[in-house]
Amino acid sequence: MAMAKMLLLVAMALVSSCSAWELNIQMPTKRLQAMDEAVAPLIHALRPLLGSGGELGSRGGVACDSWVLGVEAHNVRDWKTVPAKCEDYVGHYMLGEHFRRDSKVVIDEALAYVETLKLAGNGKEIWVFDIDETTLSNLPYYEHGFRTTPFNATSFNAYVLEGSALLEIDVSCLYTCCARITKRLYNKLLSIGVKPLFLTGRTEDQRAITVANLHSQGISGWKDLLLKQPGFKGSAVAYKSGERQKLQDARYVIVGNIGDQWSDILGAPEGARTFKLPDPMYYIG
Repeated sequence: MAMAKMLLLVAMALVSSCSAWELNIQMPTKRLQAMDEAVAPLIHALRPLLGSGGELGSRGGVACDSWVLGVEAHNVRDWKTVPAKCEDYVGHYMLGEHFRRDSKVVIDEALAYVETLKLAGNGKEIWVFDIDETTLSNLPYYEHGFRTTPFNATSFNAYVLEGSALLEIDVSCLYTCCARITKRLYNKLLSIGVKPLFLTGRTEDQRAITVANLHSQGISGWKDLLLKQPGFKGSAVAYKSGERQKLQDARYVIVGNIGDQWSDILGAPEGARTFKLPDPMYYIG
């Protein structure tokens, strides 16, 4: 009889604990959502919604987080605008900590790679940098709409001529302050004798203002600034790979190549190692 009572008590305890466990495994999503709502910080004063994913990521049936992943993995191509319903998601990403965190990972990996370089020290080792959204940030231009409307070349070129683009920025900082993230890599390369070289889709008539803009942000000492010449009609990949081929033909060794667009780093010769910074605001093929 005593043994029977003991077995009954054990069985009841198991049922009770299993029910509680079952309840717990059935409810994690709601519980986590409640926690997110309670503790999620404001992303940015201009974009005061909470969070940068979750419900916001799929609002209106658009899986914005998945769309951004597709863009960065180069599976989503040839797109002209950010989906209208993803404006808030992309805005939160670009103005919040997530973008800075992702960018910092890229630069940290680039710096780790630099530490492994065995340099000849002959002055022929170079690192190719893109400019827009790689060295300089145009967030002040793009933050109103985040490219949910078609690109306006006239408007953007007028902005470029202001020379007001700022440096790409470090984690936890807005674009108006704090340590600049790509500049860490730039300065490291200068310190070990690798010559930074700019290869940009900006045009030759924008040379003077581009140089002034770089200098205003504390960037100097580069090997060359290569801009698109008048009359070029090919793709960005054809243009940039062609310029890199000229460098290679001149016996330069491209030890690294960094940009925010896949067209910055695709097309032989790409360089010994390439690095892609995040940019879900526009696509250049």
